[in-house]
Amino acid sequence: MVIPASNIVVGPYAGDSRVKEAEFVKSSARARDCPKDDRPEFAVLGRSNVGKSSLINALIRRKEAALTSKKPGKTQTINHFLVNKSWYLVDLPGYGMYHNDKIIDGIANGEKQSEKYNFALVFIGLFAAASQSARTDWSSFTKGYFLNRDTLVGVLLLVDASIPPQKIDIDCANWLGRNNIGLTYVFTKCDKSKKGKGGRPEENIKEFQETISSLYPEPPPWIMTSSVTGLGRDGLLLHMSQLRNYWDNEATMSP
Repeated sequence: MVIPASNIVVGPYAGDSRVKEAEFVKSSARARDCPKDDRPEFAVLGRSNVGKSSLINALIRRKEAALTSKKPGKTQTINHFLVNKSWYLVDLPGYGMYHNDKIIDGIANGEKQSEKYNFALVFIGLFAAASQSARTDWSSFTKGYFLNRDTLVGVLLLVDASIPPQKIDIDCANWLGRNNIGLTYVFTKCDKSKKGKGGRPEENIKEFQETISSLYPEPPPWIMTSSVTGLGRDGLLLHMSQLRNYWDNEATMSP
């Protein structure tokens, strides 16, 4: 069985995916301040305003669990939500690129860039649209979280399906892949397309998949979602349940 609107096969590790309860645990300004227990966790990552908070709110069905805002960069800490008292959903700061205090967002809108940028600048760069005083070194902040968090099951990399592929998202996926960090592409805003910014969500998703096909010997799992219609919610939770159960099994088998 394949989960609808995805390439994800339901396997033997799929289990109870219902969200019975969820609670905010803490915000951490540093990776080393994150909760210190052995519960598995999923990190939610993506460009600012890609719909991270909306997805989290939809998954756990609490309208104000994760603060949503039209202002990019609202999330500036690592925020842990405990689900069913057994696993964490982690809201990470949205990424963006800075140059003269302006976001340079990949190849958005087809704008030409006079200088060469790569994903290292995302980590050296700071929270999108955050104030100067609120900015911090993402290299030691979020990058440290990815590389040192032993309980990280995988990353939900959110990609806006209402616009054409963005270089910054592709660079992010490439960095995660090179560091052997498991990821699932979660295409957001699949219920709409933006005027003057490309084709329909299905066309943008296909173009994104074709662009990243050379980066992976096998395509990573992906799923289409919409926080407005609920598309993909149950399927994503089912996918997360089998990843979680597989992780638990491997942890039990490890010496």
